[in-house]
Amino acid sequence: MAQLLAAIILLPLIGGVFNACFGSRLPRPVPAILASGAVIGSFLACLGMLPEAAEGARTTLFTWLNSGGFRADVGLLFDPLSSSMALMVTGVASLIHLYAAGYMEEDEDQVRFFALLNLFVFAMLMIVLADNLLLMFLGWEGVGFCSYGLIGFWYRKSENADAGRKAFIVTRIGDLFFTIAVLWLFALLGTIGIEEINSRVLEIDPTVVTIISLLLLGGACGKSAQLPLMSWLPDAMAGPTPVSALIHAATMVTAGVYLLCRLFPLVSLSPIAMGAIALVGALTALYAATSALCQREIKRVLAFSTMSQVGYMFMAVGVGSVSAAMFHLLTHAFFKALLFMGAGCLIHLAGHENDIFEMGGMRKFSKPVFWLFMAGLFCLAGAPLTGGFFSKDLILATAYAHGDSFHLAIYGLGVLTALLTSFYSFRLAYLVFAGDYRGEAHPHSLPKLMVWTLPLLALFGLGAGLFNLPHLFGGHSWLSGWFGRENDILHLSLQTEYQLIATAVGVFVIGWLIAHFRYRTYSGPEYNRASEFLLSAWYVDALYDRLLVRPFDLFCRFCWQGGEMGVINGVLDGLASGSQGWSRSLRALSDGKIPRYLQGFAWGFLLIVGWFLLKAVAK
Repeated sequence: MAQLLAAIILLPLIGGVFNACFGSRLPRPVPAILASGAVIGSFLACLGMLPEAAEGARTTLFTWLNSGGFRADVGLLFDPLSSSMALMVTGVASLIHLYAAGYMEEDEDQVRFFALLNLFVFAMLMIVLADNLLLMFLGWEGVGFCSYGLIGFWYRKSENADAGRKAFIVTRIGDLFFTIAVLWLFALLGTIGIEEINSRVLEIDPTVVTIISLLLLGGACGKSAQLPLMSWLPDAMAGPTPVSALIHAATMVTAGVYLLCRLFPLVSLSPIAMGAIALVGALTALYAATSALCQREIKRVLAFSTMSQVGYMFMAVGVGSVSAAMFHLLTHAFFKALLFMGAGCLIHLAGHENDIFEMGGMRKFSKPVFWLFMAGLFCLAGAPLTGGFFSKDLILATAYAHGDSFHLAIYGLGVLTALLTSFYSFRLAYLVFAGDYRGEAHPHSLPKLMVWTLPLLALFGLGAGLFNLPHLFGGHSWLSGWFGRENDILHLSLQTEYQLIATAVGVFVIGWLIAHFRYRTYSGPEYNRASEFLLSAWYVDALYDRLLVRPFDLFCRFCWQGGEMGVINGVLDGLASGSQGWSRSLRALSDGKIPRYLQGFAWGFLLIVGWFLLKAVAK
């Protein structure tokens, strides 16, 4: 079993390294086949290890660092939490790799793409399976580096390269908080092992627990694009669509949620930190949902919806339910990958047009894509009996069950966000599929491989609620038992469950009806101050530019022009020009002209005579 556990993480690494070194020498389809086979093999290894997950399987590949009292192993842990995450990552990534084989079949840099994609999956699996924080941090930085390369994959366009740099820099800010938390925990407990830390959290002072938990929240916000480190995620759409599906659905943006769940025994000890996590999630969910209301590019709508749905996952952790967070993480991975891959199909059909106001009538060009994309939208909007409905309702019910004013406010923000989500989901549906085609480009045909990968995601997205049905439907908290936290869900009376279900259904229907009456007939883009405000995502980028980028730029210019050019270069240039002037004067004394030499002798003779006269007078 140790070899099988190692294969989960090593197969994508081998595939990525092999393609990077030798892929350019192979025939055209082979790099895509190798990359897809590596991830599918990793998924099969996860399935083979699943019987061992309940008891927890562990293996150490080798000792990475060993100095004094510090030891860091490359150790892998396959327990209920990591196994669920690893299955989701490898399963969804396998379908995305197959989809990418069709999407990127004509791209001239296909080998570089699949090498980076495999390495991205390897880095994410390192986060998921690491048994210590240092190894997790290595994977944490690995997904940051690979996302930089994948988001800016088409780097010949400056805006794509800028998007890659922006994602890299903003997430590094969060990584700094994570680094401080890891070092602090090691200083306090003398270990970086995750299980050891979780078992010894009661040894840490409560105030320190709060500070460390807030530092972990800062790291999670950077990687999962939560307030205030969320501005990189919409720009990440600059990468190819398979990258968007992988980053937004199954991997990078869920890493922060997984970190908080992995260290939940630590963060749950601090009511302040738990409240902060819930509040950050609720506010981010609402902010992103409002920003999605007026977006024009199809992938930017989905990007803001990702930010919003990850906010729900943070809410779940903050209200004390790991199972609710992981449940929504899993259902979201399926339907969001479906939506992004479906969006890629629609963009391909529309002649690479991203603007939803230039689409319309797309249902006529591919019925399968229409129905599959609508399945994803129903899950996103929280249609009754879909996976997204059950997972989102569980989070809201858990918040409501606490009963105090703070958690009721969190519940209210979640319900309002659900209403907005339903509205912008059906706004997208009506603008893309209703009416007649408004674009100028001639519709293209789709590679079959791009479409064949979607039905399985739709099936899991729609049916994932069966894994954790509420009591109202005769279910039980299966995920709570699987994660070993049977009591993290506060049980509600049957009447209260009916009320919450009715509220969720009502919110879904109201959002749909508003979108129906507003967008059932095309009336053109919205042009007003409110729509401009939301289209620019509350002018957050402009605010950060004014508060952070411009002052930093001015400081750098001052250091350059005032410090380097004015002081350092000024002094050096002054010394150089002065030396040149003196050298020119001295050089004139030895120009070979006899009258000048005689004049020098005369002045020298006079100086000597004057010297002796002064000495004689002095005596």
